[in-house]
Amino acid sequence: MGQHVSRTDFEWSYTAEPHASRRKEILKKHPEIKELFGNDSNLKWWVLGLVSFQLLSLFVVKDLPWLWVFLLAYCIGGTINHSLMLAIHEISHNLAFGHSKPLSNRFLGIFANLPIALPFSVSFKGYHLEHHKFQGDEKLDTDIPTSLEARLFCTTFGKLIWMSLQPLFYALRPVITYPKTPTLLEIVNNIIQLTCNFLVFYYFGGKGIFYLAGGSLLAMGLHPVAGHFISEHYMFHKGFETYSYYGPLNYVTFNVGYHNEHHDFPYVPGSRLPKVREMAPEYYDHLPRHESWVKVIYDFITDPAIGPYARIKRKHAGLLKEE
Repeated sequence: MGQHVSRTDFEWSYTAEPHASRRKEILKKHPEIKELFGNDSNLKWWVLGLVSFQLLSLFVVKDLPWLWVFLLAYCIGGTINHSLMLAIHEISHNLAFGHSKPLSNRFLGIFANLPIALPFSVSFKGYHLEHHKFQGDEKLDTDIPTSLEARLFCTTFGKLIWMSLQPLFYALRPVITYPKTPTLLEIVNNIIQLTCNFLVFYYFGGKGIFYLAGGSLLAMGLHPVAGHFISEHYMFHKGFETYSYYGPLNYVTFNVGYHNEHHDFPYVPGSRLPKVREMAPEYYDHLPRHESWVKVIYDFITDPAIGPYARIKRKHAGLLKEE
């Protein structure tokens, strides 16, 4: 089963999350960063290209042996679908068409969702923006594993299983721990996505649906690009709750590795986040960072000091009042 993790609880913090105060301080010293705010006009074209590539790929994979379908789903299809997930992350911040066109952003997100198979684009926005605003909140930040997850997957082998099944936990955790009433757009997202899934299965068979859906699941588990799930907020250095990664995988993930910069300035598109670091290096160059997402996954699984408990958590204000 491997070593048992050394932590038996989350790291509780009784101070505010660091990004709002740092944002204010940086803007006071570097007001020119405001020029980076706004939408990325190229984002919609990237989405169109990636979705088109995935759908056209179905004509190829439907006639391939299953081994090749699996390999292509892991290496190519899954990587592209993960990239589309991070395009949806950008779109959730209204960075495709700007804040004046929220519906355009939502429908582009639904379109980007098509090859991923799991309908999540619209609901992701609400949960993700609360992750930004209430980082570490024990109720509102559903990015944090539950106590049950942390207790169950507390060995080397357990963490390996947890990483492999991460897509399921990531998708189900919010709706179980913090359910919300579905909106009309979420229902539309579900109907469009399920219709697309049916058509893919009808015309391209099991190989087509596995290439898309299976690729999505594979690329969110034990996959190099999935390292960002762990690298972003798991506490590898005591007291630090957000970490950046400046390596080459940012080219296929819309610079999500620039995560301190993203939380400091969520209205700066990923394509311009490197400029934030260039403009204010004194705020970022000294922070702990990750050099490799593959190493992040390896260290998370094998290091007994790190596990699902290695997150900074804060008491929810409503729960404090009840106590």
